[in-house]
Amino acid sequence: MIFLSGEPQTDEIHFSFFEKTFPADLTIAAAWLAAGIMVMYLPILNETPVWALLILPGILILPGYCFIAALFPKDSDLDLTERIALSIGLSIAIVPLIGLGLNFTPFGIRLEPVLISLTIFTLGMILVAHYRRSLLPIEKRFRFPFYEIANNLWNAIFPKGGSRVDRFLMVVITLAIFAAVIVTVYMIALPKEGERFTEFFILGENKLAADYPNLITAGENYPMFIGVKNHEYRSIDYTIETWVMRMEFDNATNTSTILMMDPGERLVLPIAHNETIIIPYNLSVKRTVYNRVEFLLFNETVPGLDVTGGDRINASYKDLYLWITVK
Repeated sequence: MIFLSGEPQTDEIHFSFFEKTFPADLTIAAAWLAAGIMVMYLPILNETPVWALLILPGILILPGYCFIAALFPKDSDLDLTERIALSIGLSIAIVPLIGLGLNFTPFGIRLEPVLISLTIFTLGMILVAHYRRSLLPIEKRFRFPFYEIANNLWNAIFPKGGSRVDRFLMVVITLAIFAAVIVTVYMIALPKEGERFTEFFILGENKLAADYPNLITAGENYPMFIGVKNHEYRSIDYTIETWVMRMEFDNATNTSTILMMDPGERLVLPIAHNETIIIPYNLSVKRTVYNRVEFLLFNETVPGLDVTGGDRINASYKDLYLWITVK
């Protein structure tokens, strides 16, 4: 090795990353990681079972495999079986630890922070593994035995000297195993649909189910939040309406009567399946005669404005209300 800059460490790094061939297994790991990230955000592929074929190994194998590759660059450090077993075990440990660390940060345990953290960790381990291998003699570096594994599988499926019946049975068994893997991935990627429903909720000014404005002054704004979460297994254009009303309860007949009902705001929200949208809302009442605010949620079916009062409330998909005292 010839050093050019006079600093051995700098020249070693340059030699490792610019003059050495990247190992095949680390190249495949980096490509698999990139493909997994792409498939999560491509509009067509992220709704097909393809994402499971890329994401599951990226979570269950790649972090641990690259970590093991960085720790044990020599071929004699571990045999292939130990590497694979440790890769799965360490991946199962690394991913929750990264999530635990994110839980104590402002980012929290969400998809994007977890994905970015796993990507940075895995790419870092790939670079460290390549650097450490490049410092070893070629004959001592770990090399994933792709050719040997493929050759052994071929000989197992098509054994030399075996009868036609044996070869046929091996082909059938191989196809059955392959089909079982495909079905398993498909079931994971497209689980059975559960109950279809929509969450509809209102929150106070601190985004909590508390501290609602009950005693208010006419004409003033009181910040709140309205939230909708779609569990309908399809995208829906929801319509949210707010109404202010005067309602009286008759204890003798145990019934409520709407004396007046005036429209407030109206908003249309397109929400995809499993998506949650929380929007700010300023509660403001102009007259002291009102004592209730009604929040109505409609899906695709929205009645005409000629439907009012209790009929409109009954026609809504979900409804919430807030008793108020206006002064």
